[in-house]
Order: sequence, then structure tokens, then C-alpha cells
Amino acid sequence: MKIFCIGRNYSDHIRELSNEKPSAPVVFMKPPSALLVQNKPFYIPDFSSEIHHELELVIKICKNGKRIEPAFASRYFKEIALGIDFTARDLQSELKKKGLPWELAKAFDKSAPLSDFIPLAPFKDGAIHFRLDKNGQTVQSGNHREMIYSFEELIVFISQYFTLQMGDMIFTGTPAGVGPVKIGDCLEAYIEDRKMMDFDIK
Repeated sequence: MKIFCIGRNYSDHIRELSNEKPSAPVVFMKPPSALLVQNKPFYIPDFSSEIHHELELVIKICKNGKRIEPAFASRYFKEIALGIDFTARDLQSELKKKGLPWELAKAFDKSAPLSDFIPLAPFKDGAIHFRLDKNGQTVQSGNHREMIYSFEELIVFISQYFTLQMGDMIFTGTPAGVGPVKIGDCLEAYIEDRKMMDFDIK
């Protein structure tokens, strides 16, 4: 099982971090040990003093494929979930200054809280709205039609470099509103009005 993550896939998020708009999807990966499931609490690691939340829609690959054609990309996912790409922003800033990979800041243990997956079919005809509340206040809100690269485009692009296998996941990028978490915070995440995650920061 592979966990692909997409950076800079929402224009408003690119602007808030003063990044450049990418000419192709920005892809990085997290190991399976990054997953945090079943609403278990997230413990702030001792190597960072600036952990930021980044809420994302996550799709799960349902069949194996390599060099997938655009016309067939929609056949490779049937379920959707919410995930959080926790980022050690202080570490990431230092790594970026040195031109180094982001893994230390992005792929550490339990850095990817994940909800249960639900069928995508009920949302196929409209924009999929999602949001993150921190301590009862909405801090991130977006919908999948605001993505620079769609679900299908991401599948086509990634499959040119990696064989996609059943169970692989793609964290599809975060909208604006990323920000810090601290001990005592409670995070709740929703697709439309359906609560998908509810966990504490410790």
C-alpha cells in the first residue's frame, strides 16, 4: 500500500504560502506508519514546535493500473475519505531553504490521520464540499472542483511513474486556511454535513 500526497493543488493555498503555481502535480509520499486511524489522538512530536493541519480529500485506488489513459482514469477509484497532512512547518521551511526533500517534515509517524472511506457515487454529480473545524470554528473549507489537477488527472500523472495498486491512496491537496495545532485542540472534519473525523491533539 502506497500513500501519495499532492502539494500545491489549490490556488488559494499556493497564495497563502507564497509558493509558485506548479506546471505539473507536485508528488511526495508517506509511509504506512504515517497513518492515524479510528479517531485516535495525535501527539505533537518533540522535534517540531510548529505542526500545521492540512485537510485533504483522499481517494483509494480500486484496481491495478500503469500508464492509465485519461478516458479510463475514473474507473480506478470508487471511494473517498478525509485525511490530514500534518506538516512540521518549521522543519519544512529549513529543508526548502536547503533544497532538500520534505519527508522529515511530512512523512513522520502518525502524520496522516485518515477517516473511514465512503462511496463516491452519491457525490458524482456535484462539487464535494469539505471542511475542518478546530475547537468548533471552521478553519479550512473547500470543494474538489477548486483543485488545479482533478482526481482523474492525478491518477493519469502518477501512473506514468508508479504502478497504482488496489488499496493505494492519494491525498489530493489542501485548500487555504492551514494553520498550527496545539495541545488541547479538537479537530472535526466533514464531507458536506457528514462528520468524518473527530480527534484531539495531545
